[in-house]
Amino acid sequence: MTDIVDDIDTLVVGAGQAGVAASEHLSRLAIPHVVLEKHRIAEAWRTGRWDSLVANGPAWHDRFPGLAFDMHPDAFASKDQVADYFENYARKIQAPIRTGVDVRRVTRNPGRPGFTVETSQGTFLANRVVVATGPFQKPVVPAIAPADPALYQIHSAKYFNPAQLPAGNVLVVGAGSSGVQIAEELHLSGRKVHLSVGAHERPPRTYRDHDFCWWLGVLGMWDSEAVQPGREHVTIAVSGARGGHTIDFRRLAQSGITLVGQTESFDRGKATFKPDLVDNLRRGDDSYFSLLDAADAYVERNGLRMPPDPQARERVADAACIAEPLRDLDLRAAGITSVVWATGYAADYGWLQVDTLHDNGKPRHQRGVGAEPGIYFVGLPWLSRRGSAFIWGVWHDAKHVADHIAIQRQYQQHHARRQTAPNAIAPEGSGTETQTREAVA
Repeated sequence: MTDIVDDIDTLVVGAGQAGVAASEHLSRLAIPHVVLEKHRIAEAWRTGRWDSLVANGPAWHDRFPGLAFDMHPDAFASKDQVADYFENYARKIQAPIRTGVDVRRVTRNPGRPGFTVETSQGTFLANRVVVATGPFQKPVVPAIAPADPALYQIHSAKYFNPAQLPAGNVLVVGAGSSGVQIAEELHLSGRKVHLSVGAHERPPRTYRDHDFCWWLGVLGMWDSEAVQPGREHVTIAVSGARGGHTIDFRRLAQSGITLVGQTESFDRGKATFKPDLVDNLRRGDDSYFSLLDAADAYVERNGLRMPPDPQARERVADAACIAEPLRDLDLRAAGITSVVWATGYAADYGWLQVDTLHDNGKPRHQRGVGAEPGIYFVGLPWLSRRGSAFIWGVWHDAKHVADHIAIQRQYQQHHARRQTAPNAIAPEGSGTETQTREAVA
């Protein structure tokens, strides 16, 4: 028989922000648990991000309730400061984290409760498993990527700084937060950059002296529970770099970055782009101005004294690359030697061998409660609301999951009491069971 390292009520996979949040709420409810992490706490923040990355939300917003960043609340924490923050938080709550343990397989126990969890350090038994591995699991490079040995290609997950790329110009594919920030950094380093822009939203960094995180909060947008149809995969272009600034693609074009539409194909050294650049920019502008309009209406409705911000509505003239968008580009003639693929990530749950995944490999769940009883998810975008992708949203999602686990434990404990003392159960109608449910709700 396989040696059992531990027999635990709840096992959490991953010690990033989601795993640390789950541990805090499980401890609050006195639920025995262990958190397994194959690397270090918050490892992705340290080694899965570029060197100059900072959080996209200010320090007052992008944090857990129990600990503030040791910095000005309106500043943006660097990636290493964020990683240190989660290490400090885990220490503060005395999270039972075991690092250097790689979870390789989770299976349902046949004919008895719980799961068998096979790891690099032995086998664990757990009544429940919380998957807290986050959304950034498997970098995706589209199938259109050319097989050209003369072209240096890298995913944004492996990009760290401009010096990493060979001499020459760069095509950045993807204009979400990662793509646009990397493109700006490369441009400021002296590279000539082409930026491939797809569908996106672009909120103001600040408006009327308040960060967009505040505006989305008071307007109730962080708590939106359903994504608008057709907006499921739309990225957000926002940046906290260099003190934070609004991403304006037209200003980027005026500064010298060449904008192109969504990348369509590569053939014989030539890149082809869809004729959608102008439409993508227009839809991004629509999202921007709609937020300004909603903010103005909120100020008027509540009689607030907040300074007007007419500069936020100023629009610069279209650069030549917008007035006459490129449909194709000869990479060699343009001096492009590198392509940075800022094209997102895919889920990788090959180790989770239970009935809680769709055919496409994505989790089946309701607010983090998996379709397979006893399996839970924390840390996924839109887990319960729009804010689920942010640090504070992860914390609130983890609370809901932990509360669900506590309720299930109460039912199981009641069953165990009946098995050991069947005559000691309160008579029907006494209200005892209702009180038990309410005590943990």
